[in-house]
Amino acid sequence: MNRRFVLLALGALAWSGMAAAAPARKAVHRPPPAPVVAPLGDTVRITMVTALGPIEVELDHAHAPVTVENFMRYVDSRRLDGMTFYRAMHLAWGDQPNGLVQAGLRGDPRKLFQPIAHEPTSQTGILHKAGTLSMARFKPGTATADFSILLSDLAGLDADPKASDPEAQAGFAAFGHVVSGMEVVRKIWDSPISPTAGEGPLKGQMLLPPVKVLTVRRSATPAGGGDQTVGK
Repeated sequence: MNRRFVLLALGALAWSGMAAAAPARKAVHRPPPAPVVAPLGDTVRITMVTALGPIEVELDHAHAPVTVENFMRYVDSRRLDGMTFYRAMHLAWGDQPNGLVQAGLRGDPRKLFQPIAHEPTSQTGILHKAGTLSMARFKPGTATADFSILLSDLAGLDADPKASDPEAQAGFAAFGHVVSGMEVVRKIWDSPISPTAGEGPLKGQMLLPPVKVLTVRRSATPAGGGDQTVGK
């Protein structure tokens, strides 16, 4: 797999939207982090209700606490309601489907909390397998709300401390996985793509139209779990 291409393509995406949303380089006032409304157990289940169906995911709070707590601030404050899946990266090599879908707020400064510290896979042990959730970023320590769901194993996104390339050393922060609804993820990946939208390696990867996410809520955890249902 062309590791460098995937790293550059994934890293660029969260900030392409920010450039469009805030072309003037002005200081942006961001609200303080919202409190998490209920305790987080070792794992947290959430359900994303999309226009193409529901996706249930399990977040690994035990191994990626910074990333999961940040994501749950967006969930519990309902800032992810109305976001979109706006990108589908189709990789031509390997077994198909091969690639990922991307969702988030596209750098909307009105909804963003402060960026978070980077949690590499070499620290968390959560690898980039099919169904994994991974944070989008520009450089390490800039991730906010945008994230991807992988359609295939993409080991090139894992941290490689022995690599000479700083991007490869850092990799991307994986923080959970899909437990049901991969057929919905596949529908999103198969949705129409604009041949002209996007810049650089993102050109030809932007969904047209984007797939809307109606709500993102905590969901009931199986017996023995540490989470609870919050909100409707």
